[in-house]
Amino acid sequence: MGKQGSPRSPRPEPQIDDDLSSGTKDYDPSNVGRRMPGGDNHLNSKMLLLHGLRNDSVKYTTCKGSFVGKKHLWLRKDVRSIIFVFALMGFFLLLDSFLVSIFDSMVLQNSSAIRKLPVLKEEDRDPYLMKEKAPVQMYDRLLKLAKGALAEKEFKPELSTLWKEPYRQVAAWKPCADRKVSPSLGKYKKGNGYIVVSANGGLNQQRVAICNAVAVASLLNATLVLPRFLYSNVWNDPSQFGDIYQEEHFMDVLKDEIKVVKELPSHLKSLDLEAIGSLITDADLVKEAKPIDYIRVVLPLLLRNRVVHLLGYGNRLGFDPLPSELQRLRCKCNFHALKFVPEIQHVGSLLVRRIRKYDDALSMLDKQLLGNFMHSSPSKEHDAARSPSKYLALHLRFEIDMVAYSLCEFGGGESEKKELQTYREVHFPLLIERLKNSKPVSPRELRKLGRCPLTPEEAGLVLAGIGFKHGTYIYLAGSQIYGGNSRMNSFTSLYPNLVTKETLLTPSELAPFQNFSSKLAALDFIACATADVFAMTDSGSQLSSLVSGFRTYYGGGRAPTLRPNKKRLAAILSENSTIQWNSFEDRVKKMIEEGQRVHVRRFGRSIYRQPRCQQCMCKSH
Repeated sequence: MGKQGSPRSPRPEPQIDDDLSSGTKDYDPSNVGRRMPGGDNHLNSKMLLLHGLRNDSVKYTTCKGSFVGKKHLWLRKDVRSIIFVFALMGFFLLLDSFLVSIFDSMVLQNSSAIRKLPVLKEEDRDPYLMKEKAPVQMYDRLLKLAKGALAEKEFKPELSTLWKEPYRQVAAWKPCADRKVSPSLGKYKKGNGYIVVSANGGLNQQRVAICNAVAVASLLNATLVLPRFLYSNVWNDPSQFGDIYQEEHFMDVLKDEIKVVKELPSHLKSLDLEAIGSLITDADLVKEAKPIDYIRVVLPLLLRNRVVHLLGYGNRLGFDPLPSELQRLRCKCNFHALKFVPEIQHVGSLLVRRIRKYDDALSMLDKQLLGNFMHSSPSKEHDAARSPSKYLALHLRFEIDMVAYSLCEFGGGESEKKELQTYREVHFPLLIERLKNSKPVSPRELRKLGRCPLTPEEAGLVLAGIGFKHGTYIYLAGSQIYGGNSRMNSFTSLYPNLVTKETLLTPSELAPFQNFSSKLAALDFIACATADVFAMTDSGSQLSSLVSGFRTYYGGGRAPTLRPNKKRLAAILSENSTIQWNSFEDRVKKMIEEGQRVHVRRFGRSIYRQPRCQQCMCKSH
């Protein structure tokens, strides 16, 4: 987090009406009814002129006849050309009107998708989300250009490359974190004690904490007690490990690596871990701690008391330097050991099948995330008319907390500024204090630096620039968009086929998940990871990070992920008032393609997000 936006984009220059701009320049209304100078002398000269003209009348008549004849000849000669030109102009005008009417009618036909956006219960309504507001648009001119471009593309075949990985080298990497370890690298016969972990955050933060704990247990030769999840007023979910993940599967997959038990032995349960000094909090371990930190801080307590409790545990283990076997173990935990419980798999499969409309051959992602709840249809049942619908999943990080914390501006004027400042004062008091003691950075500068979350309008423009057609099916992960419809209108005007878990599932199917944010997040995880294309708007998001890692690991080179570079995009959008659509498309496509280049994980980068390395994946030659 930490981003801020620019002031409103300048409005496009007004267009001059052709009829007005092409008027007769020599016409002077001041000469109408004006008496000419010269008096009677002028009148007499006119009479002499007329007399002279009468004397030459025969000559004049002859010339006139000749001129009229030539004029009629010219008309007869070119009348067909004139008619053709006017007919051609009329055809283009009719074609333009037809395309626009088709585009508008499609928006109207699909407007139900807009109306289907989830409605919160009265007691759950957030005033920042549900308050009725006027539509907010920051890029009026670009939106008009995008609508015109989408209307033109509606009758053209869609580029198949949109749904494919652009680089062939991707397919060379195969999952292999579950490979058998050498006996000499296995666990010791006698352990040093037990590690209890209480993970904080939501579903995705907890997932990282679990796999970090697995690596730490192996490092310290300890037995891991099934992690517990701390209840948070932010997430409002009392779910525990067994409510989200399959316990027996987790323990079985890791049995050759570390020992995992469901509970502490009875003689250790009664101990006051805080009193004996075995409670370890964030204050005791630095963020991104190294193995030596655990050996220095945690191991002595573990050896003395036979148990330690890592309270509020999260990202307290760095990625480098770390022994290769611990990195591999992290990958094995994340990609193989953590499987959702059947209840989540079942509803997740309903979600995916309803977006695709027809069953398809199962991908490795389908099998890993949905188990036996997805059934592959025989290929003979498929034909062009009944082929599955491709869909794009979009994780749009534009919630009120993200927006407020960024310190950016999003075109909503003074009312938006006051609203976000009020939210910051209530929810982020530490941020307010920090701002008092630091040099402020302007919203315009924050946007230039790429620190502002993308608005729905900006996300829609990016998808249009890449080339996705107006009718593309889009699954929206998360649904509490700041500003509600006032922000989503611009997006749905470009892409009306927008669905969420709330619109795809019946109330009875969704009921067991209500008031359980981690379970709901698991459904989003499944829909995003199994999508034909996944688009993120904030690469720092834990959901986007984990989903993109899953798609890299199990995608087999057929699961593209779109990662806009917010700094580069801000530079492109800053030219809103002048940039031509062809130039916008070219620059957006180049930005996305560069984000899809095949990279081996770099030093210090998350192995959950970038598993393409020898500890997690194997490269075939």
